[in-house]
Amino acid sequence: MSGFVEKPEPLQVPGLVHLHTGKVRDLYQNEAGDLVMVASDRISAYDWVLPTEIPEKGRVLTQLSLWWFDQLADLAPSHVLSTELPEGAPADWAGRTLVCKSLRMVQVECVARGYLTGSGLAEYNESRTVCGLALPEGLTDGSELPAPIFTPATKAAVGEHDENVSYEEVARQVGAETAAQLRQATLAVYSRARDIARDRGIILADTKFEFGYEDGTLILADEVLTPDSSRFWPADQWQPGRAQPSYDKQFVRDWLTSAESGWDRRSEQPPPALPQQVVDATRAKYVEAYERLTGLTWS
Repeated sequence: MSGFVEKPEPLQVPGLVHLHTGKVRDLYQNEAGDLVMVASDRISAYDWVLPTEIPEKGRVLTQLSLWWFDQLADLAPSHVLSTELPEGAPADWAGRTLVCKSLRMVQVECVARGYLTGSGLAEYNESRTVCGLALPEGLTDGSELPAPIFTPATKAAVGEHDENVSYEEVARQVGAETAAQLRQATLAVYSRARDIARDRGIILADTKFEFGYEDGTLILADEVLTPDSSRFWPADQWQPGRAQPSYDKQFVRDWLTSAESGWDRRSEQPPPALPQQVVDATRAKYVEAYERLTGLTWS
C-alpha cells in the first residue's frame, strides 16, 4: 500500500475544471482547452506523498523549469503558453502556475543517464546492462558512463514505481519513428543541460523528461531539470564508489529510514510527519539548487 497519506481536495476555481491530482502537481483545464498546471509544496518519498509540505517548493520547481525551458528552446519547444494567473485563482498560485498547451502526450518517461546510480546501478550489478544496454566492466556507484544513454521507463500511477524498459519495448509501444525522436531529443536536451550545469559546478547525473505532440511537433512538457526529476551532485564532492551528496530530498529519505522516524518502509503503514529541521534543510537544498544553476537569488 502506498500513495497519498492525506489526499488533498482540489480547489474549485471558476472557469477551471480539475483533471488530476498528482504527487506534486494539480492539473486543470480552462475554458479555452489549455491546461493549467499548479505545482504544490507536496513532497513524495518511497512511493508515498507525505503529509508534510516543503514551503515554496512548488514555486522553486516552477521557476527553475521556466529557466531551463529558456536554455533549451532551440533544441525542444516547451508546452508553456503563459505564466499569468488565471482569473479567480487563489493568490497562493502565483509563481507556481503554468498555462500550457494541451498535447498528445507520449506515455513514456524519457530518462537520460550520464552517470551510474539508482535503479541503473542495481541492474548493472546484476547483468552489466541498463535497460538492456551493455556497459563496460568495472563501473561503480557514481561512475561516469562512456557516453550518455537513453533508458526509458513506463509511467506509473501515484503510489507505484516507474518500470525501466528497453528501447525496443518503447518502439513496440509507440512506434519506431516516435521512439527514435524521443531518444534523440532526450539525449540532446540532457547533453545541453549537463554542460550548463557543469559550468556551474554541478553534475547532472540523470534526469527524466516528458514529451507530447502538437501537430506532429515534439514538445517538451511537464517540469524539466528540477531536483524532483533529476539527480544533481556538487562536482567538487563527486567520488565514485559511494552514494553522492545530492540536491534533492535525501534529507527526507534519510530521516524516514532512520530509527528516529520509527517508520518501517516495508510495512503498510503510512510514513509520519516530518520534523521541522528536515523541512528546513530540504527547502534550503531546493533553493540552493535553483541559485547555483540559474545564478539568481531566490526571493
